[in-house]
Amino acid sequence: MRMRNSFAALIFVVILVIGVGLAFAMYRVPADMQRTGIIGFITFVIAFVVSSAIKVADQWERVVILRLGKFRALKGPGLFFIIPVFDMIPYWIDTRVITTGFKAEKTLTKDTVPVDVDAVLFWKVVDPKKAALDVADFQSAISWASQTALRDVIGKTMLSDMLEGRDKISNMLQKIIDERTEPWGINVISVEVKDVLIPSGLEDAMSMQAQAERERQARVILGDAERQIAEKFTEAGKRYEDNPIAFHLRAMNMLYEGLKQNATIVIVPSTAVESMQLGGLAGMTALTMGLGQERANKDKKIETANNA
Repeated sequence: MRMRNSFAALIFVVILVIGVGLAFAMYRVPADMQRTGIIGFITFVIAFVVSSAIKVADQWERVVILRLGKFRALKGPGLFFIIPVFDMIPYWIDTRVITTGFKAEKTLTKDTVPVDVDAVLFWKVVDPKKAALDVADFQSAISWASQTALRDVIGKTMLSDMLEGRDKISNMLQKIIDERTEPWGINVISVEVKDVLIPSGLEDAMSMQAQAERERQARVILGDAERQIAEKFTEAGKRYEDNPIAFHLRAMNMLYEGLKQNATIVIVPSTAVESMQLGGLAGMTALTMGLGQERANKDKKIETANNA
């Protein structure tokens, strides 16, 4: 129940000051001081009654008024009046969107995995009369209804679906909670599942499973690449079989590239030497010296450029 009412306090002070001022103005002699006190007391009572009858509700507030225990009216926002003693205000109801956090701890999923789930409920009061009269404490009621709904949904959901489909779980929760709270004049706007916590041991096992799945995919991709390479080599072999000159040029190019990169001595089969007509050891030596001279010239050019 809201207690602050600045406007009523102002009215109380104004009436009291006016009454006391009139009393002193009418009875100034000492013999009339008793009458002045009586008038001041009456003024105090009137000021108290009037200020108690004046109420002000904010723009987002609705006020439930009971007269002698029976529902009389729903007031607000703005200025309104009640009859003191006869009228009572049990609830100042906030009609803005309200957030309520709730959780389910150590709740078993459909595949018997204990999980901790945190969620947030967004709701608002659309019928203040029902919220005040049809349920004892609507805020506690909606909190408990949300927790029980969350446990029901977890018990009907597989862990994999819960980890992957949070939006689906949120929609299911919103529908269930809204059905339970609609008779109380409450509308559920949305439900957001913040976090799903699983046991650390299961988390490690799922991590290993994901890693193994990644490794399997990598091996499958590597095997497929090897298959494609083998097919290309088979196709190239057929082409080289029908064209010995192309095969001879390719072999010489491979030998040249190998010596050019980082090798000074290369061991090749004698049949390859004969097929490439390198002229035995002398030919190999000449080829190696030529590559060495080419590399020395390249290094010299790089050094000259750096000095410049």
